[in-house]
Amino acid sequence: MTTKKTSTPAAKHTKFDKQAQKTQINSLRVIKKYPNRRLYDTDTSSYITLAEVKRLVMKSEPFMVVDAKTDDDLTRSILLQIILEEETAGVPMFTEAVLANIIRFYGNSMQGFMGSYLEKNVQSFTDMQSKMKEQAKGLSPEAWTTYMSPQNPLMQGMMGTAMAQMQKQTEVMLNAFGLKAK
Repeated sequence: MTTKKTSTPAAKHTKFDKQAQKTQINSLRVIKKYPNRRLYDTDTSSYITLAEVKRLVMKSEPFMVVDAKTDDDLTRSILLQIILEEETAGVPMFTEAVLANIIRFYGNSMQGFMGSYLEKNVQSFTDMQSKMKEQAKGLSPEAWTTYMSPQNPLMQGMMGTAMAQMQKQTEVMLNAFGLKAK
């Protein structure tokens, strides 16, 4: 995939050549963002809200958000906007300390490793969640509460496995820099 030269560094990875973009768009649901900030779903031929885009994410439906005028890929920007709304609307997932630490990795030599590290750990957590849902099919609400209890040996085992995977990934990352884990 080739990129077009643009004036901003952030934009250089967001424009695709027309042929590559058409190939990608044919396999994805395309949402166009207009200058008036409205989102237009080309599959349903209707305007949609950010909440509806979030529903697509929750259903794991592949989609791409493009600028209606320039065809720039705005998907990451829209996903970040959804995260921002979720963080400010309810019970935040990230503490101020976590957010500050993430910001500190931008421009740092470890930025690429941090992104990969977070992605792998979030995927491990997602896989664990899927396994839990599969094992819990058919449970009553009371049984689900018991199943999810931190005192449940099954839950302790799954959390222990997840923590071991994260620790192993951390050690691999540190070893790549010749550092030892504490």
